[in-house]
Amino acid sequence: MSTSVERQKVHFISGGAQCAAWHYPGTNGACVIMAAGGAVTKEAGTDPFAGRFHDAGFSVLAFDYRHLGESDGQPRQVVRTGGQLADWQAALACAAALPEVDPARLAIWGFSLSGGHVFPVAARNPQLAAAIAQTPLTDGPVAARSATRHQTPLAALRTTGRALLDAVGQLLGRPPLLIPLAGEPGTVALLTTPDGLDGDRALNPGNAYPEWQQEAAARTVLRLMIYRPGRHAARVQCPLLVVVGDQDQSAPAAPSAAAARRAPRGELVRLRGGHYEPFLGGHEQTVEAEVEFLSRHLLAGQAENGPTPHTVEHPSFR
Repeated sequence: MSTSVERQKVHFISGGAQCAAWHYPGTNGACVIMAAGGAVTKEAGTDPFAGRFHDAGFSVLAFDYRHLGESDGQPRQVVRTGGQLADWQAALACAAALPEVDPARLAIWGFSLSGGHVFPVAARNPQLAAAIAQTPLTDGPVAARSATRHQTPLAALRTTGRALLDAVGQLLGRPPLLIPLAGEPGTVALLTTPDGLDGDRALNPGNAYPEWQQEAAARTVLRLMIYRPGRHAARVQCPLLVVVGDQDQSAPAAPSAAAARRAPRGELVRLRGGHYEPFLGGHEQTVEAEVEFLSRHLLAGQAENGPTPHTVEHPSFR
């Protein structure tokens, strides 16, 4: 999917490697730092939202994690939660130094795995003005149980076996064993949930991003099964918008809704749909809610000071 807005390629260093990012220069002084979920590249995972944020006047910095997309890092297609969190810190520093950006008006945005990262990143950076977690992977064990219900026992064993073999290979310096990001139940893939199969049409309609390698190291399965970023929600001081799909089978809504309620300044938007609903039928409603949230908290004279006493829960979009 091409974007008509003007943007510039920029780079920053994280962990000794160069990360690639798109910089959309805005006009209102505020900036949204964005990253896509899992092994999704910045174009496929952020273009539909980045362009709309830019249209509303915001600067945007949308980046690829190390080992993925246009960023450096070997081996390729490896998803490391600790490394990705470090990349967020480097991206925040890069955004704060952009010439048109007010460092006091930075927001972060992520979906799926990156939506989960939003919780610890926001908790560690109290200077942030706002944060958006869209259909986030908030609780890995809960997501793993949901995924198991949509997988055959034999395929689950094969996937776990390949993940373990890949983890051992990592210790021996071997190249990663790659598996598809999504597949039908009974196949070896990172996601075999029914809504996980919507990923290609949601993020890559008409094969708009042919260079996106839709695979990840099998060891990723083991990391995500134990990742629980939602536990940081109570320490998020900035306004936090959590968008959930009530029928999400890949990153179930209940832990994310609970995390929004634990956040001192949490707000919750519920969609009727699955994991990729914000990119599909619920796109317009989601964009409108997110732009309104960003405008309310980032623009001069509109920011709200102090914690809100309770989570604001917006009505479900129909």
